[in-house]
Amino acid sequence: MKELVIETVCRSEMIDITGQVQLILDELRVKEGLCCLFTPHTTAALTINEKADPDVSRDILTTLDGVVPWSNRYRHCEGNSAAHIKASLLGASELLLVQDGRLLLGTWQAVFFCEFDGPRTRKIWVNVLDG
Repeated sequence: MKELVIETVCRSEMIDITGQVQLILDELRVKEGLCCLFTPHTTAALTINEKADPDVSRDILTTLDGVVPWSNRYRHCEGNSAAHIKASLLGASELLLVQDGRLLLGTWQAVFFCEFDGPRTRKIWVNVLDG
């Protein structure tokens, strides 16, 4: 298993980690298999979405802020319930196919780390099932 460390700079942001994950596959010389990504944080998530237009990420974050506002009479005493809810909606893991040593993604797709309670130092665990 490998670990990626991500330094986030905003309260909410989506960071393209596709290249970093691919570097791990290159280092491990994986040709075929599965790549499992997991973030061990309750206020962050992983997702796959469009990389070509940065407005897509902005639109996702804006929509999540509208659906799950920061102020909403939450009971959680730390004041970050919205971040917990957003992380639950997107999820803590992604499972990706690896073919010919490359992540198998669609033309417009990228893997994003989603920060909802930053800035922070975050981890992503990467485990590859070579097949």
